[in-house]
Amino acid sequence: MYSRRDALAMETDHTGIDTSERHKYSEPKHLGNLNFDNTYSRLPEIFFQEIAPKPVSNPKLVRLNTNLAKELGMDPSTVETRDLDILAGNAAPLESKQIAMVYAGHQFGNWVPRLGDGRAVLLGEVIDTSGARRDIQLKGSGPTLFSRMGDGRASVGPVIREYLVSEGMAALQIPTTRSLAIVTTGELIARERMEPGAILTRVASSHIRVGTFQYFYGQRDDEAIRLLADYSINRHYPNAGENSNPYVEFLRSVVEKTAELISSWMLVGFIHGVMNTDNSSIAGETIDYGPCAFMDAFDANKVFSSIDTGGRYAYNQQPAIGLWNLSRFAETLLGIIDSDKEQATAKAREVLETYWQTFEEHFHFGLCQKIGLEHNEENLSLAFQLLDFMSETKADFTNTFRNLPKLITAPEAFNAETDNKLKLSDKFSDWSAKWTAKIAGEVKSVDEALGNMNKINPLFIPRNHQIQRVIDFAIEAEDYEPLEQIFSAVTNPFGENPQLKHLSEPPKPEEEIKQTFCGT
Repeated sequence: MYSRRDALAMETDHTGIDTSERHKYSEPKHLGNLNFDNTYSRLPEIFFQEIAPKPVSNPKLVRLNTNLAKELGMDPSTVETRDLDILAGNAAPLESKQIAMVYAGHQFGNWVPRLGDGRAVLLGEVIDTSGARRDIQLKGSGPTLFSRMGDGRASVGPVIREYLVSEGMAALQIPTTRSLAIVTTGELIARERMEPGAILTRVASSHIRVGTFQYFYGQRDDEAIRLLADYSINRHYPNAGENSNPYVEFLRSVVEKTAELISSWMLVGFIHGVMNTDNSSIAGETIDYGPCAFMDAFDANKVFSSIDTGGRYAYNQQPAIGLWNLSRFAETLLGIIDSDKEQATAKAREVLETYWQTFEEHFHFGLCQKIGLEHNEENLSLAFQLLDFMSETKADFTNTFRNLPKLITAPEAFNAETDNKLKLSDKFSDWSAKWTAKIAGEVKSVDEALGNMNKINPLFIPRNHQIQRVIDFAIEAEDYEPLEQIFSAVTNPFGENPQLKHLSEPPKPEEEIKQTFCGT
């Protein structure tokens, strides 16, 4: 069925350039010491468009993630002199087959039958120093078949946001795609304002999405779905392949990973912003940082995204949307789970019904950990009471949890650090006395318990107003020193650092960022 060359790879993009011509613009060269493999591009051509990035005029490396470069097996000292052309899309890595992946998706609940990488090119896969297979992708690398009349570019603002937030998430030990490098292109991009163009080098365990499966489900192509499922199982969930029904076990694995991921978001006050099915990774990683944000003042209904006018992806809606997305994923697998549709539906529903239990186990355990206590019903109730007080007083989510130990060690410092907001709640003093007594009575060592709280409650998160400051300096002055400061803070989120203490502070009223934007 797929031995032919599919028409998808023969089209021209909206620039009018035949995609085969893109490959004539540059000579292949090595990217560091990396050896590229291309297992995804060995799938049939209906899964992607083969296309090279569109060259840029004046590339400049403004930020390299040296630790990540070392994890990949690169020599950071030679990247700028030897590898800049590849990171800018002006040259292709040797042994790389560059592709844009096709997928579909539900965007704010609305079905779109074909989306795909509209501004990204997958260079290929490498095996890192730990033996893990990882995708290397350029984001903002020019138009593809899937650009839908967009320019295929990225501006420096969203690239900086994704770089800081994704690396901050990694430091918080939350599964995520990673950011290797920021390269400016020497060109201006029109968004809310004219901004310098930029390319992000993104690293992921893969870029396969719920929407990837949905594309072939929309085509009613169970053969392609089976190929994609077999590939995904082999790459991400090899244990599922040993099950009597590997596709049921595959679904179970994705459900579990997604439930755990979203519970992790909730525990740090993270709001993804666009939880469309095309932004939902089957590998259980946070992917596609657009109008994302961490909450300052706690508000369970908080929305940042400028396009989420109905609050579909509000903070407290994320768990339910996770299940909704997984239900769409399960639909795509029914034809390969069982030839009997009723049997397939029953098997898939049984797996989906485990979602809430998995989510709640991780979220409730994590909430109790955040207040230094073991997970039981009484302690969980105490944690939820604290959230209620925080909501009533608009207390800062991150700083409240971080400073809880000071209720015992330095009560006046707690009041000062939390801006006295919780002190205004009449009920909070009773809560404080009850929590303090539980810490004293239930833990083996108070000092150890309080120390453990500081290992899971971050001091530093990528705060919206600070990210915006970095972006403004980059656009208006080409000054990336503020980026370096925030990167240092958010990649060491649990450690005290007096020199960066100001980066733990919530925004003043005039600094508050009330909306974030996709940047497309």
